[in-house]
Amino acid sequence: MNAEQLYQERLARYVTAMRNEKPDRVPIRPFVAEFTAKYAGLTCQDVAHDYSKAFEAALKCARDFDWDAVVPSMVYVWTGLVQAAGLRYYGIPGIHIPHTTAFNYIEPSEDEAFMKEDEYDALIEDPTGFLYNVWLPRVSSEVGRVGEWGAYRNNLSLVKGAMAMLSYFHAFGPQIARLRAESGTVSAIAGIFKAPFDIIADKLRGYIGLTMDMATQPGKVLKACEALMPHLCHVGLTTADPNGQVPIGFWMHRGCVPFITPPQFKSHYWPTLRPIIEEFWKHGHQTLFYAEGNWNYHLDDFAQLPDRSIVYHADRGDIFEIHRKLGHKFCLSGGVPNVLLSYGKTEEVRDYCRKIMEGVAGDGGYIMDASAIMQNDTSIENVRAMTAAVKEFGGYSSSSRAFSSLPPAQTAALIAERQALPGMRDQPSPRIAPGVCFPWEDKIRELPEITGDPALIRKVWESIDSMANTYIWQLLLSF
Repeated sequence: MNAEQLYQERLARYVTAMRNEKPDRVPIRPFVAEFTAKYAGLTCQDVAHDYSKAFEAALKCARDFDWDAVVPSMVYVWTGLVQAAGLRYYGIPGIHIPHTTAFNYIEPSEDEAFMKEDEYDALIEDPTGFLYNVWLPRVSSEVGRVGEWGAYRNNLSLVKGAMAMLSYFHAFGPQIARLRAESGTVSAIAGIFKAPFDIIADKLRGYIGLTMDMATQPGKVLKACEALMPHLCHVGLTTADPNGQVPIGFWMHRGCVPFITPPQFKSHYWPTLRPIIEEFWKHGHQTLFYAEGNWNYHLDDFAQLPDRSIVYHADRGDIFEIHRKLGHKFCLSGGVPNVLLSYGKTEEVRDYCRKIMEGVAGDGGYIMDASAIMQNDTSIENVRAMTAAVKEFGGYSSSSRAFSSLPPAQTAALIAERQALPGMRDQPSPRIAPGVCFPWEDKIRELPEITGDPALIRKVWESIDSMANTYIWQLLLSF
Protein backbone atom coordinates (compact mmCIF):
# COMPACT_ATOMS: atom_id res chain seq x y z
CA MET A 1 0.00 0.00 0.00
CA ASN A 2 1.45 3.37 -0.98
CA ALA A 3 1.44 6.45 1.24
CA GLU A 4 -1.65 8.00 -0.38
CA GLN A 5 -3.69 4.84 0.00
CA LEU A 6 -2.56 4.60 3.60
CA TYR A 7 -3.51 8.25 4.16
CA GLN A 8 -7.01 7.75 2.76
CA GLU A 9 -7.53 4.67 4.92
CA ARG A 10 -6.37 6.50 8.03
CA LEU A 11 -8.41 9.61 7.26
CA ALA A 12 -11.54 7.49 6.87
CA ARG A 13 -10.78 5.68 10.13
CA TYR A 14 -10.15 8.92 12.01
CA VAL A 15 -13.17 10.81 10.68
CA THR A 16 -15.47 7.83 11.18
CA ALA A 17 -14.47 7.62 14.84
CA MET A 18 -14.85 11.38 15.33
CA ARG A 19 -18.39 11.16 13.97
CA ASN A 20 -19.03 8.65 16.76
CA GLU A 21 -19.28 5.74 14.37
CA LYS A 22 -17.42 2.44 14.12
CA PRO A 23 -14.43 2.22 11.76
CA ASP A 24 -12.38 -0.92 11.08
CA ARG A 25 -10.39 -0.37 14.28
CA VAL A 26 -9.71 2.21 16.97
CA PRO A 27 -7.56 5.02 15.53
CA ILE A 28 -4.51 6.26 17.42
CA ARG A 29 -3.72 9.97 17.51
CA PRO A 30 -1.03 10.72 20.11
CA PHE A 31 -0.51 14.35 21.07
CA VAL A 32 3.26 14.09 21.35
CA ALA A 33 5.26 17.24 22.09
CA GLU A 34 8.75 17.02 23.60
CA PHE A 35 8.44 13.24 23.42
CA THR A 36 9.26 13.62 19.73
CA ALA A 37 12.57 15.28 20.67
CA LYS A 38 13.44 12.43 23.02
CA TYR A 39 12.66 9.84 20.38
CA ALA A 40 14.60 11.69 17.65
CA GLY A 41 17.67 12.23 19.85
CA LEU A 42 17.08 15.98 20.24
CA THR A 43 16.71 18.28 23.24
CA CYS A 44 13.74 20.36 24.32
CA GLN A 45 15.72 23.38 23.21
CA ASP A 46 16.12 21.92 19.72
CA VAL A 47 12.41 21.48 19.07
CA ALA A 48 11.30 24.64 20.87
CA HIS A 49 13.77 26.98 19.20
CA ASP A 50 14.04 25.45 15.72
CA TYR A 51 10.64 24.50 14.35
CA SER A 52 12.18 22.67 11.40
CA LYS A 53 13.68 20.19 13.89
CA ALA A 54 10.31 19.88 15.62
CA PHE A 55 8.69 19.09 12.28
CA GLU A 56 11.32 16.45 11.46
CA ALA A 57 10.90 14.84 14.89
CA ALA A 58 7.10 14.70 14.53
CA LEU A 59 7.45 13.16 11.07
CA LYS A 60 9.92 10.57 12.34
CA CYS A 61 7.53 9.52 15.10
CA ALA A 62 4.56 9.35 12.73
CA ARG A 63 6.51 7.20 10.30
CA ASP A 64 8.18 4.89 12.82
CA PHE A 65 5.17 4.33 15.09
CA ASP A 66 2.67 3.98 12.22
CA TRP A 67 0.10 6.30 13.81
CA ASP A 68 -3.15 7.35 12.15
CA ALA A 69 -2.95 11.06 12.95
CA VAL A 70 -0.62 13.52 14.68
CA VAL A 71 -0.30 17.25 15.11
CA PRO A 72 2.37 18.57 12.68
CA SER A 73 4.20 19.86 15.75
CA MET A 74 2.74 19.69 19.24
CA VAL A 75 5.61 21.88 20.49
CA TYR A 76 3.26 24.67 19.55
CA VAL A 77 5.20 27.65 20.96
CA TRP A 78 8.11 28.49 18.70
CA THR A 79 10.48 30.33 21.00
CA GLY A 80 12.18 32.08 18.08
CA LEU A 81 8.96 34.05 17.65
CA VAL A 82 8.70 34.51 21.42
CA GLN A 83 12.10 36.21 21.39
CA ALA A 84 11.30 38.29 18.31
CA ALA A 85 8.11 39.58 19.94
CA GLY A 86 9.82 39.96 23.33
CA LEU A 87 7.12 37.98 25.16
CA ARG A 88 7.79 38.02 28.89
CA TYR A 89 5.62 35.10 29.93
CA TYR A 90 7.68 32.18 28.62
CA GLY A 91 10.72 30.47 29.98
CA ILE A 92 12.84 29.52 26.97
CA PRO A 93 14.89 26.30 27.15
CA GLY A 94 18.58 27.14 27.40
CA ILE A 95 17.97 30.78 28.42
CA HIS A 96 15.62 31.00 31.39
CA ILE A 97 15.46 27.27 32.13
CA PRO A 98 17.68 24.26 31.37
CA HIS A 99 17.91 23.33 27.70
CA THR A 100 16.59 19.88 28.60
CA THR A 101 13.31 21.29 29.97
CA ALA A 102 10.17 22.04 27.97
CA PHE A 103 9.24 25.71 27.58
CA ASN A 104 7.35 27.08 30.58
CA TYR A 105 4.53 29.58 30.95
CA ILE A 106 5.38 32.07 33.68
CA GLU A 107 2.24 33.56 35.18
CA PRO A 108 2.76 37.08 36.52
CA SER A 109 2.00 38.00 40.09
CA GLU A 110 -1.31 39.67 40.88
CA ASP A 111 0.38 43.08 41.00
CA GLU A 112 1.97 42.56 37.58
CA ALA A 113 -1.09 41.21 35.77
CA PHE A 114 -1.20 42.17 32.09
CA MET A 115 -4.63 43.75 32.59
CA LYS A 116 -5.58 45.78 35.64
CA GLU A 117 -8.81 45.47 37.58
CA ASP A 118 -10.06 48.88 36.43
CA GLU A 119 -9.48 48.27 32.71
CA TYR A 120 -12.48 46.12 31.87
CA ASP A 121 -14.31 48.97 30.16
CA ALA A 122 -11.43 49.53 27.74
CA LEU A 123 -11.34 45.83 26.87
CA ILE A 124 -15.11 45.71 26.40
CA GLU A 125 -15.12 48.80 24.17
CA ASP A 126 -12.53 47.53 21.68
CA PRO A 127 -10.83 44.18 22.43
CA THR A 128 -8.40 44.42 19.48
CA GLY A 129 -7.42 47.98 20.31
CA PHE A 130 -6.90 47.00 23.94
CA LEU A 131 -4.59 44.17 22.94
CA TYR A 132 -2.41 46.47 20.84
CA ASN A 133 -2.48 49.54 23.08
CA VAL A 134 -2.37 48.00 26.56
CA TRP A 135 -1.74 44.27 26.53
CA LEU A 136 1.11 43.99 24.02
CA PRO A 137 3.33 46.67 25.63
CA ARG A 138 2.94 44.89 28.97
CA VAL A 139 3.67 41.36 27.74
CA SER A 140 6.58 42.43 25.53
CA SER A 141 10.02 43.56 26.68
CA GLU A 142 10.43 45.40 23.37
CA VAL A 143 7.12 47.04 22.53
CA GLY A 144 6.28 50.19 24.46
CA ARG A 145 3.66 52.86 24.54
CA VAL A 146 4.45 56.12 22.81
CA GLY A 147 7.22 57.88 24.70
CA GLU A 148 8.03 54.87 26.87
CA TRP A 149 10.53 53.07 24.64
CA GLY A 150 12.90 53.73 21.82
CA ALA A 151 11.19 53.66 18.44
CA TYR A 152 13.90 51.48 16.92
CA ARG A 153 13.48 48.48 19.24
CA ASN A 154 9.70 48.94 19.30
CA ASN A 155 9.36 48.94 15.52
CA LEU A 156 11.96 46.23 15.06
CA SER A 157 10.08 43.91 17.39
CA LEU A 158 6.80 44.39 15.53
CA VAL A 159 8.41 43.73 12.16
CA LYS A 160 10.42 40.74 13.37
CA GLY A 161 7.46 39.28 15.25
CA ALA A 162 5.13 39.57 12.26
CA MET A 163 7.67 38.14 9.83
CA ALA A 164 8.46 35.30 12.24
CA MET A 165 4.77 34.43 12.56
CA LEU A 166 4.35 34.51 8.79
CA SER A 167 7.35 32.21 8.35
CA TYR A 168 6.13 29.80 11.03
CA PHE A 169 2.53 29.55 9.88
CA HIS A 170 3.49 29.17 6.23
CA ALA A 171 5.72 26.24 7.17
CA PHE A 172 2.77 24.18 8.40
CA GLY A 173 1.31 23.61 4.93
CA PRO A 174 4.44 21.85 3.61
CA GLN A 175 4.74 19.90 6.88
CA ILE A 176 1.16 18.62 6.56
CA ALA A 177 1.87 17.68 2.94
CA ARG A 178 5.01 15.79 4.00
CA LEU A 179 3.10 13.86 6.66
CA ARG A 180 0.65 12.79 3.97
CA ALA A 181 3.20 12.01 1.24
CA GLU A 182 6.00 10.46 3.30
CA SER A 183 4.17 8.55 6.03
CA GLY A 184 0.50 8.56 5.05
CA THR A 185 -0.37 10.35 8.31
CA VAL A 186 -3.35 12.63 8.87
CA SER A 187 -2.89 16.10 10.38
CA ALA A 188 -4.98 15.75 13.54
CA ILE A 189 -6.46 19.22 14.10
CA ALA A 190 -6.83 22.59 12.42
CA GLY A 191 -7.57 25.95 13.97
CA ILE A 192 -7.26 27.40 17.45
CA PHE A 193 -9.86 28.39 20.04
CA LYS A 194 -10.01 29.21 23.73
CA ALA A 195 -12.99 30.13 25.86
CA PRO A 196 -13.45 33.83 26.71
CA PHE A 197 -13.26 33.10 30.44
CA ASP A 198 -10.03 31.13 30.00
CA ILE A 199 -8.47 33.97 28.01
CA ILE A 200 -9.08 36.39 30.87
CA ALA A 201 -7.69 33.88 33.38
CA ASP A 202 -4.67 32.91 31.25
CA LYS A 203 -3.43 36.03 29.53
CA LEU A 204 -5.20 39.13 30.89
CA ARG A 205 -6.07 39.24 34.60
CA GLY A 206 -4.35 36.01 35.61
CA TYR A 207 -6.09 33.38 37.69
CA ILE A 208 -5.78 35.20 41.02
CA GLY A 209 -6.93 38.50 39.58
CA LEU A 210 -9.92 36.91 37.90
CA THR A 211 -10.84 35.11 41.12
CA MET A 212 -10.91 38.46 42.92
CA ASP A 213 -12.91 40.08 40.12
CA MET A 214 -15.53 37.34 40.27
CA ALA A 215 -16.15 38.42 43.86
CA THR A 216 -15.99 42.19 43.37
CA GLN A 217 -17.16 42.88 39.79
CA PRO A 218 -18.69 39.77 38.22
CA GLY A 219 -20.82 41.88 35.91
CA LYS A 220 -17.74 43.41 34.29
CA VAL A 221 -16.20 39.97 33.86
CA LEU A 222 -19.32 38.73 32.08
CA LYS A 223 -19.42 41.74 29.75
CA ALA A 224 -15.74 41.21 28.96
CA CYS A 225 -16.37 37.56 28.13
CA GLU A 226 -19.25 38.61 25.89
CA ALA A 227 -17.06 41.22 24.18
CA LEU A 228 -14.41 38.58 23.44
CA MET A 229 -16.88 36.05 22.03
CA PRO A 230 -17.19 37.27 18.41
CA HIS A 231 -13.43 37.76 18.07
CA LEU A 232 -12.54 34.32 19.42
CA CYS A 233 -15.25 32.77 17.26
CA HIS A 234 -13.79 34.55 14.21
CA VAL A 235 -10.31 33.17 14.93
CA GLY A 236 -11.68 29.65 15.25
CA LEU A 237 -13.66 29.80 12.02
CA THR A 238 -10.93 31.41 9.93
CA THR A 239 -8.29 28.90 11.02
CA ALA A 240 -10.50 25.79 10.78
CA ASP A 241 -10.15 22.96 8.26
CA PRO A 242 -11.93 24.21 5.10
CA ASN A 243 -12.98 20.62 4.36
CA GLY A 244 -14.55 20.21 7.80
CA GLN A 245 -12.81 16.87 8.38
CA VAL A 246 -10.58 17.51 11.40
CA PRO A 247 -11.69 19.47 14.47
CA ILE A 248 -10.84 22.91 15.81
CA GLY A 249 -8.53 22.60 18.82
CA PHE A 250 -10.02 23.99 22.04
CA TRP A 251 -7.66 24.01 25.02
CA MET A 252 -9.67 24.10 28.27
CA HIS A 253 -7.87 25.59 31.24
CA ARG A 254 -9.48 27.28 34.23
CA GLY A 255 -13.22 27.07 33.85
CA CYS A 256 -13.85 23.88 35.78
CA VAL A 257 -14.55 23.10 39.42
CA PRO A 258 -12.60 23.70 41.67
CA PHE A 259 -10.98 26.63 39.82
CA ILE A 260 -14.40 28.25 39.77
CA THR A 261 -17.65 27.43 41.55
CA PRO A 262 -20.56 25.63 39.86
CA PRO A 263 -22.69 28.84 39.84
CA GLN A 264 -19.81 30.74 38.18
CA PHE A 265 -19.57 28.06 35.50
CA LYS A 266 -23.30 28.46 34.86
CA SER A 267 -23.27 32.26 34.86
CA HIS A 268 -20.00 33.04 33.06
CA TYR A 269 -18.15 30.14 31.48
CA TRP A 270 -20.88 28.14 29.81
CA PRO A 271 -23.13 30.89 28.38
CA THR A 272 -20.15 32.55 26.69
CA LEU A 273 -18.80 29.24 25.36
CA ARG A 274 -21.82 27.27 24.17
CA PRO A 275 -22.92 29.74 21.43
CA ILE A 276 -19.46 29.65 19.86
CA ILE A 277 -19.34 25.84 19.77
CA GLU A 278 -22.79 25.85 18.17
CA GLU A 279 -21.61 28.41 15.63
CA PHE A 280 -18.66 26.21 14.72
CA TRP A 281 -21.04 23.29 14.23
CA LYS A 282 -23.36 25.43 12.09
CA HIS A 283 -20.38 25.89 9.77
CA GLY A 284 -19.68 22.15 9.76
CA HIS A 285 -16.74 22.13 12.19
CA GLN A 286 -16.36 19.82 15.16
CA THR A 287 -14.50 21.12 18.21
CA LEU A 288 -11.94 19.08 20.11
CA PHE A 289 -12.70 19.67 23.78
CA TYR A 290 -9.21 19.10 25.18
CA ALA A 291 -10.39 18.97 28.78
CA GLU A 292 -7.16 19.58 30.70
CA GLY A 293 -7.78 18.68 34.33
CA ASN A 294 -10.99 17.10 35.57
CA TRP A 295 -14.20 18.40 33.97
CA ASN A 296 -16.46 15.53 34.99
CA TYR A 297 -18.56 17.88 37.12
CA HIS A 298 -19.69 19.60 33.91
CA LEU A 299 -20.52 16.62 31.73
CA ASP A 300 -24.28 17.20 31.95
CA ASP A 301 -23.77 20.70 30.55
CA PHE A 302 -21.62 19.45 27.70
CA ALA A 303 -24.32 16.89 26.90
CA GLN A 304 -26.56 19.82 25.89
CA LEU A 305 -24.47 20.32 22.75
CA PRO A 306 -25.66 18.83 19.46
CA ASP A 307 -24.77 15.22 18.72
CA ARG A 308 -21.29 14.77 17.18
CA SER A 309 -20.52 18.50 17.44
CA ILE A 310 -17.49 17.85 19.66
CA VAL A 311 -14.78 15.29 20.29
CA TYR A 312 -14.25 15.07 24.04
CA HIS A 313 -10.73 14.39 25.29
CA ALA A 314 -10.36 12.96 28.80
CA ASP A 315 -7.42 14.06 30.95
CA ARG A 316 -7.88 13.74 34.73
CA GLY A 317 -11.58 12.99 34.44
CA ASP A 318 -12.77 9.39 34.76
CA ILE A 319 -13.10 8.25 31.15
CA PHE A 320 -15.56 5.51 32.07
CA GLU A 321 -17.91 8.03 33.69
CA ILE A 322 -17.38 10.31 30.68
CA HIS A 323 -18.38 7.43 28.42
CA ARG A 324 -21.56 6.84 30.42
CA LYS A 325 -22.51 10.51 30.21
CA LEU A 326 -21.32 11.48 26.74
CA GLY A 327 -20.43 8.37 24.76
CA HIS A 328 -23.87 8.14 23.14
CA LYS A 329 -23.46 11.66 21.72
CA PHE A 330 -19.76 12.30 21.08
CA CYS A 331 -16.52 10.62 20.16
CA LEU A 332 -14.09 10.37 23.09
CA SER A 333 -10.30 10.30 23.13
CA GLY A 334 -7.48 9.94 25.65
CA GLY A 335 -7.74 8.59 29.16
CA VAL A 336 -4.40 6.75 29.37
CA PRO A 337 -2.67 8.37 32.40
CA ASN A 338 0.56 10.18 31.60
CA VAL A 339 2.12 8.99 34.83
CA LEU A 340 1.53 5.43 33.66
CA LEU A 341 3.15 6.14 30.30
CA SER A 342 6.13 7.76 32.02
CA TYR A 343 6.76 5.43 34.93
CA GLY A 344 4.63 2.33 34.51
CA LYS A 345 5.59 -1.06 33.10
CA THR A 346 4.78 -1.96 29.52
CA GLU A 347 2.39 -4.70 30.62
CA GLU A 348 0.52 -2.19 32.79
CA VAL A 349 0.17 0.12 29.80
CA ARG A 350 -1.03 -2.73 27.60
CA ASP A 351 -3.60 -3.82 30.18
CA TYR A 352 -4.88 -0.30 30.78
CA CYS A 353 -5.28 0.37 27.05
CA ARG A 354 -7.16 -2.90 26.71
CA LYS A 355 -9.42 -1.91 29.61
CA ILE A 356 -10.29 1.38 27.90
CA MET A 357 -10.94 -0.23 24.53
CA GLU A 358 -13.20 -2.84 26.11
CA GLY A 359 -15.04 -0.36 28.34
CA VAL A 360 -15.24 2.69 26.12
CA ALA A 361 -14.53 1.84 22.48
CA GLY A 362 -16.82 -1.13 21.94
CA ASP A 363 -19.36 0.72 19.80
CA GLY A 364 -16.85 2.95 18.03
CA GLY A 365 -16.40 6.64 18.70
CA TYR A 366 -13.08 6.39 20.54
CA ILE A 367 -9.53 7.57 19.67
CA MET A 368 -6.52 6.23 21.56
CA ASP A 369 -4.26 8.84 23.17
CA ALA A 370 -2.66 9.75 26.46
CA SER A 371 -4.59 11.84 28.94
CA ALA A 372 -2.47 14.93 28.30
CA ILE A 373 0.23 16.13 25.94
CA MET A 374 3.27 13.86 26.13
CA GLN A 375 6.56 15.50 27.03
CA ASN A 376 10.09 14.19 27.35
CA ASP A 377 9.42 12.24 30.55
CA THR A 378 7.27 9.78 28.57
CA SER A 379 8.76 6.31 28.10
CA ILE A 380 9.45 5.33 24.49
CA GLU A 381 8.76 1.69 25.30
CA ASN A 382 5.43 2.56 26.88
CA VAL A 383 4.36 4.56 23.83
CA ARG A 384 5.24 1.50 21.75
CA ALA A 385 3.10 -0.58 24.12
CA MET A 386 0.14 1.79 23.75
CA THR A 387 0.50 1.72 19.98
CA ALA A 388 0.75 -2.06 19.89
CA ALA A 389 -2.29 -2.43 22.14
CA VAL A 390 -4.42 -0.60 19.58
CA LYS A 391 -3.36 -3.02 16.87
CA GLU A 392 -3.90 -5.99 19.19
CA PHE A 393 -7.20 -5.11 20.85
CA GLY A 394 -8.67 -2.24 18.83
CA GLY A 395 -10.10 -4.06 15.84
CA TYR A 396 -13.85 -4.36 15.24
CA SER A 397 -15.26 -7.63 13.98
CA SER A 398 -17.74 -5.67 11.90
CA SER A 399 -18.13 -1.98 11.32
CA SER A 400 -21.36 -0.08 10.90
CA ARG A 401 -20.69 0.40 7.20
CA ALA A 402 -18.41 -0.87 4.48
CA PHE A 403 -15.06 0.57 5.46
CA SER A 404 -13.50 1.88 2.26
CA SER A 405 -13.89 5.64 2.29
CA LEU A 406 -15.01 8.61 4.33
CA PRO A 407 -18.48 8.42 5.88
CA PRO A 408 -21.24 9.61 3.55
CA ALA A 409 -21.79 13.34 3.31
CA GLN A 410 -24.29 14.67 5.80
CA THR A 411 -27.86 14.71 4.62
CA ALA A 412 -29.88 17.82 3.88
CA ALA A 413 -31.85 17.16 7.06
CA LEU A 414 -28.70 17.18 9.20
CA ILE A 415 -27.47 20.35 7.55
CA ALA A 416 -30.83 22.01 8.17
CA GLU A 417 -30.70 20.86 11.80
CA ARG A 418 -27.31 22.54 12.22
CA GLN A 419 -28.48 25.73 10.59
CA ALA A 420 -31.38 25.95 13.03
CA LEU A 421 -29.00 26.28 15.97
CA PRO A 422 -28.89 29.78 17.51
CA GLY A 423 -25.09 29.83 17.65
CA MET A 424 -23.92 33.44 17.70
CA ARG A 425 -27.09 34.73 16.03
CA ASP A 426 -28.48 36.39 19.14
CA GLN A 427 -25.19 37.94 20.26
CA PRO A 428 -24.82 41.71 19.76
CA SER A 429 -22.48 42.85 17.00
CA PRO A 430 -19.32 44.57 18.28
CA ARG A 431 -18.57 48.18 17.37
CA ILE A 432 -15.50 47.04 15.41
CA ALA A 433 -16.07 43.82 13.51
CA PRO A 434 -14.03 40.68 14.22
CA GLY A 435 -10.99 40.48 11.96
CA VAL A 436 -10.63 44.26 11.77
CA CYS A 437 -8.10 46.60 13.39
CA PHE A 438 -8.63 49.92 11.58
CA PRO A 439 -12.06 49.96 9.88
CA TRP A 440 -12.20 51.10 6.26
CA GLU A 441 -14.99 53.49 7.22
CA ASP A 442 -12.50 55.33 9.44
CA LYS A 443 -9.64 55.14 6.97
CA ILE A 444 -11.60 56.59 4.05
CA ARG A 445 -12.18 59.80 6.02
CA GLU A 446 -8.41 60.38 5.93
CA LEU A 447 -8.09 59.94 2.18
CA PRO A 448 -8.63 62.44 -0.64
CA GLU A 449 -11.45 61.74 -3.06
CA ILE A 450 -10.97 58.32 -4.64
CA THR A 451 -11.12 57.95 -8.41
CA GLY A 452 -11.27 54.77 -10.42
CA ASP A 453 -12.34 51.69 -8.45
CA PRO A 454 -12.99 52.40 -4.73
CA ALA A 455 -13.88 48.73 -4.14
CA LEU A 456 -10.38 47.64 -5.15
CA ILE A 457 -8.74 50.04 -2.73
CA ARG A 458 -11.06 48.95 0.06
CA LYS A 459 -10.47 45.26 -0.66
CA VAL A 460 -6.69 45.60 -0.44
CA TRP A 461 -6.86 47.80 2.68
CA GLU A 462 -9.08 45.31 4.50
CA SER A 463 -6.95 42.36 3.41
CA ILE A 464 -3.77 43.86 4.85
CA ASP A 465 -5.58 45.13 7.94
CA SER A 466 -6.83 41.60 8.63
CA MET A 467 -3.21 40.40 8.80
CA ALA A 468 -2.53 42.82 11.66
CA ASN A 469 -5.63 41.45 13.36
CA THR A 470 -4.35 37.90 12.91
CA TYR A 471 -1.01 38.83 14.44
CA ILE A 472 -2.34 40.16 17.74
CA TRP A 473 -5.03 37.52 18.24
CA GLN A 474 -2.62 34.70 17.43
CA LEU A 475 -0.15 36.11 19.96
CA LEU A 476 -2.96 35.97 22.48
CA LEU A 477 -4.23 32.47 21.64
CA SER A 478 -1.29 30.53 20.23
CA PHE A 479 1.79 32.00 21.89
